[in-house]
Amino acid sequence: MVSGQSLGAYLTDNILAPLQMAETGFHTAAENKSRIAHPFPTDPWTGEKVALFDPLDIPKMQSGGGGLVSTTMDYARFCQMLLNGGTLDGTRVIGSRTLHFMASNHLTPDVKLETHLVPPGHGFGLGFAVRTDDGLAPYAGSTGQFFWSGVAGTFFWIDPKEELFTVFMSQGPGQREYFRTLIRSLVYAAVE
Repeated sequence: MVSGQSLGAYLTDNILAPLQMAETGFHTAAENKSRIAHPFPTDPWTGEKVALFDPLDIPKMQSGGGGLVSTTMDYARFCQMLLNGGTLDGTRVIGSRTLHFMASNHLTPDVKLETHLVPPGHGFGLGFAVRTDDGLAPYAGSTGQFFWSGVAGTFFWIDPKEELFTVFMSQGPGQREYFRTLIRSLVYAAVE
């Protein structure tokens, strides 16, 4: 801990509170139990058991790679800040040049990931998959678009060229790739 704080405390002080994301953290209070979206106990397509972490439990480890609990509106505020180049409502949480660096491809041409998270026509920045090519990608979008996804199906993307962001909240890990592609197609079909 370079800051001397837990990751959760650091995120709250430096990102969540400045962005007024009061309903985001590594767990949520018991009074929010009725608001939590849960997956089906078994995947409707495969019949396999679905087991995700309980957002009411305080995690033993606060992971920088995942595990935050949030609301759609909090997530939208975060995405709007990214689309705005690091600022929201007059509050800057990241420098525009730093964000540009993070949302740029850092893979050399000889590195081929080509997974569902980083498909053809994409590279990887510092925390984001980055669209590098319009013609190779398996779905609509713009070069320079950046995104990331959650294990249960939630995902977001920022498209600076179209000046849009999308947040999709889901608790369907077995259907995540199907819906991620479908949502992208629906959003870009609506863009003139």
